[in-house]
Amino acid sequence: MNRTVHFEIHAEDLDRAQKFYSEVFGWEFTDMGESMSGYRLIVTGKADSTGPDGKPWPGINGGMLKRKGPAPTEGQAVNAFVCTMDVENIDETIKKGVSMGGTMATLKMEVPGVGWLAYMKDTEGNIFGIMQAFPVTQ
Repeated sequence: MNRTVHFEIHAEDLDRAQKFYSEVFGWEFTDMGESMSGYRLIVTGKADSTGPDGKPWPGINGGMLKRKGPAPTEGQAVNAFVCTMDVENIDETIKKGVSMGGTMATLKMEVPGVGWLAYMKDTEGNIFGIMQAFPVTQ
């Protein structure tokens, strides 16, 4: 089966976007320098992470680059992949995201049997999801 192994965030202001994702999710960034046009690698978590059920949950890492066209238009339908981040506390993540300049794209909603889900926009207008999984019951 083919698996997603990398994602990219396109941003008008790389420093502003890096600050947003560092503060809201604790991600680490490495600037690859001018020879790579300022491309920044993103580490989203430890390779040996586990999910709420104790099973391996490594996630994926990504990159960030300067947007080469106009930002998404307000109200425009999603026209790309949307990445969703697993969070421990969705309400705290929403609060932190809004305090860092993000906005809500949808209200928090329950996904029956799965968890709480919301969609936000980052400081660059990109939509992303956040999910707080329900505890696994045996």
